[in-house]
Amino acid sequence: MCGITGFFQTEFDYTLDAKWEQKITQMKNTLKHRGPDDDSIFMSKHAAFGHTRLSILDLKSGKQPMTRQFMGRYATIIYNGEIYNTKELRADLQKYDLEFSSTGDTELIVNGYLVYGTDVFRRLNGIFSIAIYDHTFDILLLARDHLGVKPLFYTFDEETCVFASEQKAIFAYGIKPEADMDSFKEIFALGPARTPGHGVFKGINEVLPGHFLIVSNPYDINELLSLKNYNPMNYPASKLNPFTLVQPYWKLTGREHSDSYEETVEKVKFLVTDSVKRQMISDIPICTFLSGGLDSSLVSAICSRELKEQGKILNTFSFDFVDNKENFKPNSFQSSLDRPYVDIMVKHIESNHTYLECTNKIQLDYLEKAVDARDLPCMADVESSLLYFCSLVAPVNRVTLTGECADEIFGGYPWFHREELLSKEHFPWGYDMEARGVMLSDDFLASLNMEMYSKNAYLNSISKTPYVDGESDFEKRRREISWLNIQWFMATLLNRMDRTSMYSGLEARVPYADYRILEYVFNIPWHMKCHEGVTKSLLVEVGKDYLPYDVLYRKKSPYPKTYDPMYETMLKSRLLDILANPNSPICSFVDRKKAVKFITKEYDYGRPWYGQLMSGPQMIAYIIQVNYWMEKYGLSV
Repeated sequence: MCGITGFFQTEFDYTLDAKWEQKITQMKNTLKHRGPDDDSIFMSKHAAFGHTRLSILDLKSGKQPMTRQFMGRYATIIYNGEIYNTKELRADLQKYDLEFSSTGDTELIVNGYLVYGTDVFRRLNGIFSIAIYDHTFDILLLARDHLGVKPLFYTFDEETCVFASEQKAIFAYGIKPEADMDSFKEIFALGPARTPGHGVFKGINEVLPGHFLIVSNPYDINELLSLKNYNPMNYPASKLNPFTLVQPYWKLTGREHSDSYEETVEKVKFLVTDSVKRQMISDIPICTFLSGGLDSSLVSAICSRELKEQGKILNTFSFDFVDNKENFKPNSFQSSLDRPYVDIMVKHIESNHTYLECTNKIQLDYLEKAVDARDLPCMADVESSLLYFCSLVAPVNRVTLTGECADEIFGGYPWFHREELLSKEHFPWGYDMEARGVMLSDDFLASLNMEMYSKNAYLNSISKTPYVDGESDFEKRRREISWLNIQWFMATLLNRMDRTSMYSGLEARVPYADYRILEYVFNIPWHMKCHEGVTKSLLVEVGKDYLPYDVLYRKKSPYPKTYDPMYETMLKSRLLDILANPNSPICSFVDRKKAVKFITKEYDYGRPWYGQLMSGPQMIAYIIQVNYWMEKYGLSV
């Protein structure tokens, strides 16, 4: 894993003035947390690249930026991620007279681009954000993995394209952070989710999952026709820049499922186990996050079995909060604590396990650090605690496999099953606009028009659902919910995982986020996904070969959070301190009377305003994060 950043334009020569080298160095240095092992820059007349490296594979010869040539064409690459089908790619590329001086995947990608052109992105199975400077055509290419596991932001400063793994590096270029009303609509109407491709900051965009961009100068645009499998005449120029072309290299499609249930189970078994085994590749030891739920337990069990065959023991880590056993109250979203099930799994797979706990003070203090990591208000203490846990794991293991994305893909969330959530013509995890605006002034609420903004985002997204002709209304709705989860909820959790892990120099892999799994499972009918009423029955079938009964059939329980009432008390005190300062940014739109009324009430932890975990206390924490975010970047309404 790494951090990447750079800028590109064709109007003047960057090598003539030392300030440009200083600028790319400054940008690179903001991403040092993503790559603490090494860093380097690349300078040419029209392109500047910065790279920070977390060394996982090919520790000695995988240095970036990397330049390769083929048949007189040159290309330079910087890349963040891991590719899991390197064996197959290398076998294909060895047919050509190419330079291979490393065993890593970076060289495979750049050589693959020189041979296959932009079609190389479709051929990759992995998580990645990629920047390539094609010296021959004098163009910049930006690409992001199929499901958007790795982030990649960009903007334009007149004719210059500026890009980075994180927004903070773009600001280090000299782009001023700005927020407009759409920014605050994203924050309050949709947050902590955001519209796909929307960077929240004014003028900042994100490369969409499964897409690439080409930035060119005007007189070279027709030359792009010679790139394999790319015809720019089929794709209109971007509104962002007249010489930027955007193309999907992959998209999820709807198709009829013809396999029997037994055939489906076998195919899912192969895909899941194959993905986990592929993602275990590393030149340094790996670990897993283990919650005791079906998803993470299955990943851990597969990893443990593979390592045992090599005479190795798997390290596992679980997360909880001090005194949570005493304060926990079951609810419809979180019915049990993790610890008893973690204990079962540790004994079952014989892992070397570490139980990690977080205090109230730590997760409160980490609220601001979480904004530093994400560059945005985020999932409040659900994110700040994970950031803290990742900081504890990183010194022990620098590669981990997680159970993220299984619920979105296999239908595990309550809104797949509960009619009152399933039937809502709205995002089922974040429809309560009243809860979102409970502390906001009436004037600000009117200007936000949150209900319309959120509803329009929902309708726009759902209109793009890949349907299959002849499906029943029942199946269509399940397909819509699945599509919404993949486009929105999964994206939010993937962002959370990337930014919390990489802030600590920890590489978090997500085996369920394999596009092959998604392509197949998305089109499986609901009666197979919930066979005989069993939630995520297909994963349960896979788990029968790996997991004990109690874990296999444990009721869905999300990431843990604290239930200590003292944490809520501390949040209220922090917010009151902020509101007592008239210079606090949120004072321009938070109604103090409403806020005081809100924080003097008791809240039902089982009624979240976002997802399954973010209820009353998390709304207070979120407002605290918004205030810090605005202070940090000098933003105003």
